[in-house]
Amino acid sequence: MNRLIIFHSIHKSPYFFFLYFLNMYKFLYLYMFRKIKQVFIFYYTGFREMPRWGRQVWLIILVKLFIMFVILKIFFFPDLLKRDFETDAQRSEYVLEQLTK
Repeated sequence: MNRLIIFHSIHKSPYFFFLYFLNMYKFLYLYMFRKIKQVFIFYYTGFREMPRWGRQVWLIILVKLFIMFVILKIFFFPDLLKRDFETDAQRSEYVLEQLTK
């Protein structure tokens, strides 16, 4: 009977929802932190135990991705809107015009 009275009095407290969501936030934070840590450890041990040729292949893949997304963007894909138009209004008008053609 006393537990019911205590819960009822806590439930009427203006801080009940704050405490409820705080505890939920703590639970989700700790749960997510634990899952992220498990995923990190999974990949870390996988890369650590990988043979040398596997690491070299991953290095080649990362270098190719760097070249594709950084180097090619800098030299072959200039910002045409910034170059051709001075204001944001002109840019947005041009984009709208191109989309509705």
